[in-house]
Amino acid sequence: MTKYDILLNILDAIILEAPTGMSKKYVRPDASPEDYNRSRTRAFIHLYLKVSFGLLDFQEREHFITDGTNDGGIDGYYISPENKTIYLIQSKFRLNEKNFEEKEISLQEILVMDINRILDGEQTDEAGNEYNGKIKVLQREISSLQDIARYSYQVIILANLKNTKPSDLRKLTGGLSSVVFDFNRCYEELVFPVVTGTYFNATDLSINIDLSNKNAGTKISYTVNTKKGECEITVLFVPTIELGRIMYKYKNSILKYNPRSYLGHEGKNVNNSIRETIIGNSTNEFALYNNGITMLSDETYINERIGQKNKAQLIVKNPQIINGGQTSYTLSRIYEENLESGAETVFQGKEVLLKVITLLDEKNHNSKLELIKDISEATNKQTPVINADKLSNDELQSQIQLELFSRFGLLYERKRGEFADGILNNYISEKDVTERNLFFRMFYVSKGQISKAREKKLFIRQNLTFEEVIKDNRLEKTYFAYLCFKKIAKLNNPNQRVQMSTFAKVYSMIVLFMPKNLNDYDQAVEDNYLIVIKNWDGFLDKFAEKGRARMVKKNRITGAERVITGENWSGWFNSTKFAGDILGYFRNLEQPIPVEGSSVEQ
Repeated sequence: MTKYDILLNILDAIILEAPTGMSKKYVRPDASPEDYNRSRTRAFIHLYLKVSFGLLDFQEREHFITDGTNDGGIDGYYISPENKTIYLIQSKFRLNEKNFEEKEISLQEILVMDINRILDGEQTDEAGNEYNGKIKVLQREISSLQDIARYSYQVIILANLKNTKPSDLRKLTGGLSSVVFDFNRCYEELVFPVVTGTYFNATDLSINIDLSNKNAGTKISYTVNTKKGECEITVLFVPTIELGRIMYKYKNSILKYNPRSYLGHEGKNVNNSIRETIIGNSTNEFALYNNGITMLSDETYINERIGQKNKAQLIVKNPQIINGGQTSYTLSRIYEENLESGAETVFQGKEVLLKVITLLDEKNHNSKLELIKDISEATNKQTPVINADKLSNDELQSQIQLELFSRFGLLYERKRGEFADGILNNYISEKDVTERNLFFRMFYVSKGQISKAREKKLFIRQNLTFEEVIKDNRLEKTYFAYLCFKKIAKLNNPNQRVQMSTFAKVYSMIVLFMPKNLNDYDQAVEDNYLIVIKNWDGFLDKFAEKGRARMVKKNRITGAERVITGENWSGWFNSTKFAGDILGYFRNLEQPIPVEGSSVEQ
């Protein structure tokens, strides 16, 4: 699946969110291609609004879409009270992958934006055509802002635009600053965050608290001094519906410091237990059974006097859940499933223990990160955290993940469960996700280190820098190895001997058939993998006769050599002779082997 395919899946899912009353603007897949493409064009603007501003509700987003006849060249907008900015959107969605990644928006198309006329309150364009109703709503909303003097404007261009200076863009947009989302930026900042559930960051988070059954007030709070800074700990019970609501909106973006994301199949027993305790009981057993949730915050405030009886409000700044992510995510799933039928009834009277750790010392950022890591590792977990999970937030892993998606559209799972949201919503399938150990196995296979590639717990036994991972086309070779492995591994049984042979076959594919052009990788695998498979046994037999696979043991005292019975395939596969043997054998086959352009370390 390509990045563009994933984008289309997301747009199609957005179209299905449209209520039946909007079926003319958002047609179903069985409509004509022309009508469906128009729906995808509008859904593309929805995607930007959803990711950039956290607008989860379809109709809330639709309010800001102005695309249509007499729209003054403005396809959408958003007025952000948080950062006092009015965003004006011009979008050009392309209907195939090639055009989406290569075709540019013309400067003339940007020039048709009647920004100055619309912001000046004009009701018609220069030709006398009256602006549509959505544009007039935009004008009314801007004019009704009481502190409009504090607002700035920004033009968002959802299209490719190369070699245009910002100063030239300002001339076209009436002097306003512009931000261009070309195809790369769309993939990295709109598509990837959606499939990982990290598309909207929480800044100030509000949690409502019920005081009706709390005899000693809302909380226990005290200050703790540590070697790496001062913290304040606040402990209180909060309604489970509040955690479900928060996680429904912010998803994995609020689990950045958690060593793993939501676990679907692996955490099935825990998930079912949480679900049963919430749904299967009308009373509050959940507060007894659950270990609770630990949240980090930069600032924490509680107000018990908010003008409502038995109510209080908790405010946390830049929150991150470092323990209890599984609980929170399961609560969000229950919340989402019951949004229309009444989530309040399902969650009524059920609370969960929340521990908020406020990091007071902001001077030393590194000490803060170290303290966060220590707290995360030390906190008791309902589901065991494996060693590989503890490395998932390392900078190297984040760099590898972004680079693989940017170059190849590969979904590298550095953190278990991080693609669960994308899988649940059918943006991607499980088979599209690359397991982290497999990536490193292919990395070492691409270097001809077959034995290294077969080591257990390979993910946690790394001493690499990002520069080492990407130098000398290593990432391209690793990706080609990954494509070969997916094709060849299906033909074998997963026992240890065959796995070693499989890795050696993958390395052979790199030596013989790796093209120079990335666009040719898939076809090269498809065209040539059977050549290696069908001739593999003959290749082994020939070089076994030459003694390549002999195991020789040397007496350390006398220096005498003795041949051990059996075949040392591993030693040969890892030797410097192996690549040359591959080339020599397959070049001389009756069927010609194209080796020009092969890329391998000799």
